This record gives sequence, C-alpha cells and structure tokens, in this order.
Amino acid sequence: MPWTAKAREEHTLHVTCGIDWAEDHHDIAVVDSDARLLGKLRISDDAAGFQDLLRLLAEHGDSLDDPIPIAIETSRGLLVACLRAAGRRVYAINPMAVARYRDRHVVSRKKSDHQDAVVLANILRTDVELHRPLPHDTDLVRAIAVLARAQQDAVWDRTRAHNRLRSHLREYYPAILEAFADKRERLLAREARAILAIAPTPAEASRLTRSRLRAAVTRAGRQRRIEAETDRLLEVFRQDRLRQPTLVETAMGRQTLALLAQLDAACRACDDLASDTEELFLQHPDAEIITSFPGLAVLTGARMLAEIGDDRNRFATARDLKAYAGSAPVTRESGKSRRVSHRRIKNSRMAATGRHWAFAALTASPGAHTHYNRRRDTGDRYHAALRHLFNRMLGQLHHCLTTRQKFDEAIAFTPPVQPLLAAAA
Repeated sequence: MPWTAKAREEHTLHVTCGIDWAEDHHDIAVVDSDARLLGKLRISDDAAGFQDLLRLLAEHGDSLDDPIPIAIETSRGLLVACLRAAGRRVYAINPMAVARYRDRHVVSRKKSDHQDAVVLANILRTDVELHRPLPHDTDLVRAIAVLARAQQDAVWDRTRAHNRLRSHLREYYPAILEAFADKRERLLAREARAILAIAPTPAEASRLTRSRLRAAVTRAGRQRRIEAETDRLLEVFRQDRLRQPTLVETAMGRQTLALLAQLDAACRACDDLASDTEELFLQHPDAEIITSFPGLAVLTGARMLAEIGDDRNRFATARDLKAYAGSAPVTRESGKSRRVSHRRIKNSRMAATGRHWAFAALTASPGAHTHYNRRRDTGDRYHAALRHLFNRMLGQLHHCLTTRQKFDEAIAFTPPVQPLLAAAA
C-alpha cells in the first residue's frame, strides 16, 4: 500500500547510520534527515571497535528506547550479532541495491569505503519503508538455522562429491557403476563405499574372494539376502570389460580412494548434522504445527523454520512469505506485452526445501495430489505444478503458524462444490 505524504513525514528518520564492513575493519557514517554527515569513523573488528561504534551512536542521540537504525550489506557476522543483541534495528541491504543507490549520488563511479557507508545511511534516510529490518528471532530458532543450513550445505557437498567420484569411475571402472545402477542411492550406498574401499580398481575387484566380499557386504549393514547379493556382485566383477593400462589403472585407484574419503566425510557430516538439527528443532514450540503438514518431516520442517523464523511480524501476509520463498509468480508487463513467470530472485534454500515438501505431499495428502493433478490438467508442467502446490501449502502454513493451529486436511483442501443438477421438469 503506498505511503501518504503525512505518513512518510511522520516516518522520516532524523538520524541514520551506515556501516561498510570488511574482514578487519568497518567504516561508519552517520547522517541526519537533511543528508548532512554528522560523523564518520573507522573501527576495528573487535570488542574495542564495537565500543567505539556505540559511543559514536550515543553522541548523536542513540538510546535503548529510540535506537538509531543501521544499514549494512550483510546479515551475518559478530558485528551484526552484537548489534542485534544490543537491541538495534539492523537493515541488511543487498549489495546490488547499494550499487544502484551509489549511482544516484556519484555518476563518475568513484567508490570508497567511507562513501559506501554514507550511501547505506542515505538508503535508510530516503527509503526505509522499502526495506525490512532483520527479524527478531529467538536464539533457539537462530541456532536451528545454523544447523539446518549447515546440514543442507553438507547434502549439497555430498552430491558434488558423489558426482565427482562417479565421473572418475566411468573412465576406468564401469563394473562398480553397473553393480549399483539399480540401487536408489547408487554410490552413496554403504555397500558400494565398502567395496570401493577394499577394491578401488577392476583388477582388485576381480580377485575378490567370496568370503571377503561377503564380509564387506555384511560390514556395510546388509542383513537379508547376503549370499544372493554376494553372488550377484561376483558375477558383475568377473565379467570381461575394457581396461586401462595397469599402471594407469593403479594410479586411478589411488585417486578413487581420495575421492571416497571425501564422500565418506560428507556422508558422516550429513548424518551428524541431521541428528543435531532434528533434536534442536523438536524443542521449538512451532515444531508440532510444522510437522503436522503432510510431506514435512522433522528435518525438512527444521529447514522451513530456519528460513521463516519465529518473528510473526516479519511476514505480515502470506503473500509476503510466498514472494520470499519464490513460489508466487511474478508478472512483467509493458504496453501490450504481459508475461507471468516464476521468480528467480528468492530464498534458494527455502525453494529447494519446498520442492521436496510438495513432492512428498503428493503421496501423504489426497487433497495435495488432487490439486497437483488439477494443475497438470490445466497445462502446467511438472515443476510448475509442484511450485503451485508449494505456494498453496505455504499460505496454509503461514495461517496455521499465525493462528497457532495444526494442519487440517478437510479445511486445507475443501473439495470443489459440484453444480446442482437441474430438477427434472
């Protein structure tokens, strides 16, 4: 909703602060409502520097009841954490937006750390209503966010490590890829990694004895059909195949062991972080509501909470949350041209979790499956239909978190009203 001139005047900030951060120092600028520079300072990235910043702000009217708002180009780091703990309103401004604002004041493209701090302060002075301060999340949800994002990063690292290993094995060891081609986890399966550890080359795999292979399969955790699996693997490994020269094959085997060590480390990190994330998530009061939704397990629910947070003032409407997650479509219109497409600027972590959530909901919720089929019938492709389902369920999640109630299938997916048949004359 557009701001009126009176509302804008009442909301005008008298003093604003901008911080251009770096690894070892930070440049501070404080300006008033007339864009006059009231003070500037370069502080060190330590406790003494933080005290210097607080003194500068106090000199220009900063107090706990009326703190001076601060703009900075990051939402992380010790400086931001201390500012938030001290009760300051911190605005994380996108660096691309700062670059556009810089061009409004200096067309010569001159740039300096002090100038960027002034630009950040002026952004709040002129357009504070267009930016949101960092949310007032609890320490518990911020700790969940740390673990959930680390676990998601570990999953992506595991995928990259798996792809590197698979690409390497294709060059000299197709038998191991064939042996686990029908497995859902492929090389991520514990059996595959256990066999690679004792037989990193085709020559070593062909010389494996039945007892040694059976021991590797058992050590990997298999409890059923051990003998049948051992026979199948022996048959695959002893088939005639194309081979690299012996010396080259041995060297590639050593590289395989190095790549396997990276994959094992990534798998352990995923499992450990997942356990820690789930344990912490279940302590949050929102966990019961989030996991009541079909398709949202404990780990995916933790990822959703990590990105949404528990500050209910952060997203005033479900529309704001949908735009943040990238599930709501965006319209580009000019003259007679009008194009509706999906959002590319979004919270990538939330969007990735949303795809998993929507896919899992297809089998967990009859209403979600019906909604998905209806979107496909209207012409949506697979990903578009999943995104539309995620968009709808995200609105339901916003409502449930706001009203503190669990998911109800009958209310969330009310069946469409069938038209009444005309009475026979």
